[in-house]
Amino acid sequence: MRSRLERYFRFAEHSTNWRTEILAGLTTFITMAYIIFVNPSILAETGMPIAAVTIATCLCAAFGSIVMGALANYPLALAPGMGLNAYFTYTVVKGMGVPWQTALGAVFLSGIIFLLLTFGGIRQRLLGAIPYQLHAAVAGGIGLFIAFIGLQRAGIIVPSPATTVTLGNLHAPTTLLAIFGIALIAVLQAFRVRAAMLIGVLGTMLLGIVCGQVHWQPMSFSPLALRDTAFHLDIRGALHLNALEIIFVFLFVDLFDNIGTLVAVTERAGLIAPDHTIPRLDRIFFADASSTIVGSLAGTSTVTSYIESASGVAVGGRTGVTAIVTGLLFLIAIFVAPVVGAIPSFATSPALILVGALMVASASRIDWEEPRVAVPAFLTILTIPLTYSIATGLSFGIISFAALEIATGRGRRQHWMLYLLAVLFLLRFVYLHGS
Repeated sequence: MRSRLERYFRFAEHSTNWRTEILAGLTTFITMAYIIFVNPSILAETGMPIAAVTIATCLCAAFGSIVMGALANYPLALAPGMGLNAYFTYTVVKGMGVPWQTALGAVFLSGIIFLLLTFGGIRQRLLGAIPYQLHAAVAGGIGLFIAFIGLQRAGIIVPSPATTVTLGNLHAPTTLLAIFGIALIAVLQAFRVRAAMLIGVLGTMLLGIVCGQVHWQPMSFSPLALRDTAFHLDIRGALHLNALEIIFVFLFVDLFDNIGTLVAVTERAGLIAPDHTIPRLDRIFFADASSTIVGSLAGTSTVTSYIESASGVAVGGRTGVTAIVTGLLFLIAIFVAPVVGAIPSFATSPALILVGALMVASASRIDWEEPRVAVPAFLTILTIPLTYSIATGLSFGIISFAALEIATGRGRRQHWMLYLLAVLFLLRFVYLHGS
């Protein structure tokens, strides 16, 4: 049985083993476990019961990650997307006055459209139209992005009204602990310790406990609390509302955020084929679309692939076992959520920062001597972290690449879908302006 599983997940092909894959799954889970508490806290502002949303978050993250691992055999973990949950709460429900049940109906409909686009091969063709030269740029830009997020969560970088961001208080106990975590992981990486990320997170957390900096408030709820949101979505209300704008945003942002994450993680893991395609792409998109549908039925916003999956890849995760382990841990988290909540941001942020450093290395594969490639790549790398949006960074890269191809008389050398993507991205800037 064990050897059959190893053949199914292609352990020999990816030079991996059970220990490495399980460690990678655990590392991925630890770096993204914050979503178990952040997502419910955001959605609760709509009036949704926080206990039910917590369970729904764990449930759909488990479902999506396990389906991704078992069906597509990729180390990609899924969960309700950050940004999309904020749009759900602050724009759709609180801004437009749409009941959360109707908003869930809109999420469901976007998931169904995703599924239809996947079966029709449209999503696969859109990804195939993205020039492979930009794959490394997306990976590098996302590396800067997650490193920036890690620096913010660590308190090393803080907002500034004068300069947008500035250096934080390096004397703050939690910031010092985060700096310790960065140093610990870096030293372990220098000694080629495969478990460097996990040891760094747990070691930093342990020191935080000793220093009295780990605080959490246990929650008390039963898995049966899911009944308060499960199947409460109002599909008919979403249709009667003519929620085309809402569905479009859920669809568009998730589509291109997911593409950016997918390209970055597979690029980092070395899972892209020699012809620059991603194998089993239809299965990846099926896992993503079906997870969004399940999430809306359970009671949470759009589910998408998580860039924190790169932390598992960084410790050697190369197969679907990594994602399955992450999914199983999300299932367990339903029953031990208060313990999971004890993992503080100062412990996980060093892992994000150094995973970002590993991903930025992808930029070395960009032909910086060729302006047609270098300019779009630079804009992609720069705008992903500065706009806090993978989709926006990808937009700048695609539009500028298409424009330069046309301006230099090379327009016919690219697939027509590249120009369709460029037009869609331009429409995104027009249509989503101010949203």
